[in-house]
Amino acid sequence: MSDLEVISFRPSAEQYAWTFGGAAPVMRIRPPAVLELFTEDCFAGRVRSPEDLVSQVCEFPFLNPQTGPFYIEGASPGDTVAVHFVSITPARPWAASTTVPLFGALTGTHLTALLNDPLPEVVWMWELDPAARLCRFTARSVPDFTVDLPMEPMHGTVGVAPANLEVRSALVPDSFGGNMDTPEMRAGVTCYLGVNVEGALLSLGDGHARQGEGETCGVAVECAMNTVMIVDLVKGVPCPWPRLESDTHIMSAGSARPLEDAFRIAAHDMVGWVSSLTGLDALDSYQLVTQAIEAPLANVCDTNYTSLVKLPKRYLGGSTPAMDSAHSRLRDLATQL
Repeated sequence: MSDLEVISFRPSAEQYAWTFGGAAPVMRIRPPAVLELFTEDCFAGRVRSPEDLVSQVCEFPFLNPQTGPFYIEGASPGDTVAVHFVSITPARPWAASTTVPLFGALTGTHLTALLNDPLPEVVWMWELDPAARLCRFTARSVPDFTVDLPMEPMHGTVGVAPANLEVRSALVPDSFGGNMDTPEMRAGVTCYLGVNVEGALLSLGDGHARQGEGETCGVAVECAMNTVMIVDLVKGVPCPWPRLESDTHIMSAGSARPLEDAFRIAAHDMVGWVSSLTGLDALDSYQLVTQAIEAPLANVCDTNYTSLVKLPKRYLGGSTPAMDSAHSRLRDLATQL
C-alpha cells in the first residue's frame, strides 16, 4: 500500500466537464491509484428547495457536471480502464428530484411528439440520513405522507472519451459509458471501460442517493457525492461496451434506442464475454446466457436507453477470471484502505 498513490480532488466551479471528449484533463494519474473525489449533483447544486425549478436556476446544456477528466498514464486504445468503487457517500443531508417538461418515460418528449401539454415542473426535496442509510420521501400533495426508502448510493455517470474525435454530452450513454444510470454502479463493484484515446480521459458524476430501475421520471434522488475509487489499467484487453463485475456477477451494459436494441447489445456482449471466459462456442454460450441472466433496466429516459444483463459467476465454473482478475485484485486493495 505504501506505493499506492492517493489523490484527493475537489473541482472548482470552472473545472467541471460537461462532455465526454473535448475536455482537457484536470490531472494525470499513474495506475493503480486511489482517487478521493467530490462530485456535484446533476443540477450543479442549484436545486436546493421546492421553489428552485430547473428551468429557472439551471442553464441547458450545463447539466450533469463531471469530475475529471483524468488522464491515465499508459492507457491506449485496445486497453481497458478498471474503476473499483470503494465507497460512495452523500456529501449533503439532502437531495433533489423533479419532473422535467418533455423528459421522462411517461410523458411526451421531443422524440415522442404528442399534442398534450407537457408535465409541470415539480421539485421534491429528499432528506438523507446517512447513519440510518435512509432517504425520506415527502409527498407534495399530501405533506404528512412520508416514506423512508433504503439509501443505495450510486453514480449515474462514469465514462471515458469516445472514439473518432467525438464529443458527447454528459447526458448521453453509449459505448464509452457516460450517463448509464444503472443502480448497479455502486460501492464494491468494478466498472470496465474500453480505452478509445490516449490517456482514456476518465470522468464521473451524477450521484444518486438511490434510484429505481429505469429512472422512470427521468430524475433520481440526485445528490453531491464523496467517492473513493481505485483506478487501474488492464493492458491489451479490449472492452467493446461497458462491463461491470461484483463479487457475485458479471454484467454487460448496452445503450441505444429503441430499448430492445439496448438489450440486444448487452446480451450480445455477454454471450461473447462468456464464450471468451469459458471456451464455449457462440451457440453454447447463447444458450447458457439465455437461461441464466437477469436483465435489470438502467434508464428508459435518456438520449439513449440503457439495459443491463447480469450473470451469476457461479455458473461459469472454473473459467478464466474476467479482465485479468482486476476485480479481485482491486477489491483486495480496497480492504487495505
